[in-house]
Amino acid sequence: MDMSTTPTRRRFTLIACFATLLCAVALLAGCNSSAPANDAAGSADTDAATEDTGAAATGTLIVGFDQSYPPYGFVGDDGEFTGFDLDLAAAVAKKEGWNVQYEAIDWDAKDTLLNSGAINCIWNGFTMEGREDDYTFSEPYMLNEQVVVVRADSDIESLDDLAGKTVITQVDSAALDVLEGDKADLAATFASLEQIGDYNTAFMQLESGAVDAVACDLSIAAYQLAANPDAYVQLDEALSSEHYAVGFKLGDTETADAVTEALRELNKDGTVKELCDKYAEYGLSYDNWVLE
Repeated sequence: MDMSTTPTRRRFTLIACFATLLCAVALLAGCNSSAPANDAAGSADTDAATEDTGAAATGTLIVGFDQSYPPYGFVGDDGEFTGFDLDLAAAVAKKEGWNVQYEAIDWDAKDTLLNSGAINCIWNGFTMEGREDDYTFSEPYMLNEQVVVVRADSDIESLDDLAGKTVITQVDSAALDVLEGDKADLAATFASLEQIGDYNTAFMQLESGAVDAVACDLSIAAYQLAANPDAYVQLDEALSSEHYAVGFKLGDTETADAVTEALRELNKDGTVKELCDKYAEYGLSYDNWVLE
């Protein structure tokens, strides 16, 4: 053994151990320094989740609506958004001193948009029954029914006659809820229950003969019958009766209460009746107004 090399080896070993110790300290410091950053990110996420995006807090009513849902929300002949609910929302916003903003949405994305704050209400012939646990609602303002419309030359005269027929409705609609719920036994007799993105296209399919019937809101049926009196008929028996209300993010009671009170005042001063008359040609009737 060459003893002259032993001190050098010992020095090398000490240096290596010291370098290893430095790396361990650096890694430990790095782990410790990342903790506040994670805490900050978590805090930011919590703040975003709890931020109050309601109109009562922000001063802006952001209305999510289906632009193919006359007479409540649709694109007018001038290419601008119009409709009973949009006019009503504007009147409420004016009374409350809020700005109003209209956002045409994909109906099946409404929950994501509401929870993110991209919209802060759903106001578009929105049925409240069956959805009470998912939203904070204003008090109901309009009576509605789910009905079935067929072609005028059809041999379908009752709900029982829908056996073996193809029925279509809008995706995530109140009519779909009824046909998958209380009227599931009836729907089981259909040849098929189809879903589509909007009712305008559903009625185009009815007119062409691609489907035999459309299940929809009473207001939609009234609009289509008013526009095409010789083309369609509505079955006498309704699928269900329900009410329209304005839907808000769960917990936004301040905005919901303010909207309810404003609607009451607008009814008392005659604004609601004027708007109902404005859209009477689309089948909308003040007789269905329920909020006093």
